[in-house]
Amino acid sequence: MGVTTGSSSSLRLRPLGAADEPQAREAHTELALDGFEFLLDRTVGESWPAYLARLEDQRVGVDLPEGWVPSTFLVAEVDGVIVGRISIRHLLNAYLAEVGGHIGYGVRPGFRRRGYATEMLRQSLVIARGEGVERVLVTCDADNVGSAQTIENCGGELERIAPGRDGWSAKRRYWIDALAVAPV
Repeated sequence: MGVTTGSSSSLRLRPLGAADEPQAREAHTELALDGFEFLLDRTVGESWPAYLARLEDQRVGVDLPEGWVPSTFLVAEVDGVIVGRISIRHLLNAYLAEVGGHIGYGVRPGFRRRGYATEMLRQSLVIARGEGVERVLVTCDADNVGSAQTIENCGGELERIAPGRDGWSAKRRYWIDALAVAPV
């Protein structure tokens, strides 16, 4: 994508809307090449309005799939362009406590290395705090240097590197004090 966008300070997190389907599908296709699911748990044939309604249900904890927790799904937008997405889990289950953490994020390949991931994570920490999460677990693949730097830039303190298992690669596990993050 050859769009020039503004600085990370102009980035804002917001829910997906009715007009976002084309950009979101494009982002989903791009990130699928990295093995990342941009449109989290979207099923084949599901209408866009139904998907948006399901994301809202997940945010408030209604009709959650087995093993899921309430979560807030937001896209990161800069100058009208979706550059990434973030998922903020309001609490942890056993899987999230070991592998996924409270916050998962992805930046579209054409928008990486511009500070967007750091700003997305910083803003999401404020949102997590608003959901009552004061100590936030964020994980990344052990070999993902860029994501590790993003987490450390947001105050992440490395707890340990958990060995890979059950088909998952080794994970760097960081804790961040959400109370120490300045409001957006």
